[in-house]
Amino acid sequence: MMSGTTLTVWLICALLALGVGWSRYEKRKTRDKILRELIAMDPKRRETVLNRLNPKLAMELREDLLERYQIT
Repeated sequence: MMSGTTLTVWLICALLALGVGWSRYEKRKTRDKILRELIAMDPKRRETVLNRLNPKLAMELREDLLERYQIT
């Protein structure tokens, strides 16, 4: 038999897991949207946008562009 405390802990853990999963889904969805926009840009504009971003994020996006779409 489950006590009220056990049920509460499981419920909190389930809500935390849902929150983490949702945030990762949204992050991936946003990154894919940014990549699609970068692909549609001409190369000079793409470099300008990438230079304005956070260096870590810009490097990850450049790697994704190279790996997925062979775009430098």
